[in-house]
Amino acid sequence: MRLTKLGHACWRLEKDGTTLVIDPGTFSGDSLLDGANAVLITHEHFDHIDTELLKTTSPDLEIWAPQAVIDQIGDIPAKVQAVRNGDTFTTAGFGVKVIGEWHALNHPDVPVVQNVGFLVDEEVFYPGDALTPPGIEIPTLLVPTNAPWMKASEMVGYLREVRPARAYSTHDGLLNEIGQKLVDNWLGMEADKQKADIRRIPVGDSVDVP
Repeated sequence: MRLTKLGHACWRLEKDGTTLVIDPGTFSGDSLLDGANAVLITHEHFDHIDTELLKTTSPDLEIWAPQAVIDQIGDIPAKVQAVRNGDTFTTAGFGVKVIGEWHALNHPDVPVVQNVGFLVDEEVFYPGDALTPPGIEIPTLLVPTNAPWMKASEMVGYLREVRPARAYSTHDGLLNEIGQKLVDNWLGMEADKQKADIRRIPVGDSVDVP
């Protein structure tokens, strides 16, 4: 499977000629859905979902998301299906398990929204905007590294709890070059400690996983 960082919190997963995109949000650039066969959306925040982009999708595209996301995007051409914690399904040749229910607390006055994580092919886990304990072995973790709802110690603690063989930074689009260097340093320290491949993938770059 090939993983490509498209921007901020958006990733493209490719295998056997099919393409799955996770969280194509407004912070992640253009052409996010080019060639996509299926889309997974973790929650309703605009940095993870671009409703105007979804209105232009093909009727053949499959979109899987929590009910709150479906309520927000309304009537679009794509095939849209609601998911919740514990669901399993296959889309575009990828096996997917849904893990998690709620977004991390962002602000005392802002309601907590639905947020699901996706485990793809028993290999790649993306928790969305939460540090959800997956409860199972995770070979490859897409780990949030910067957000209003988290601090560095929580990110490090999550890496130590999950202990993946590989972890790649996501949700880092708000960082300037200085912030990126800080994240690179923290991830590098943890990679040395855990003897694992833990790092930030630059936007547009790819990595292959088993």
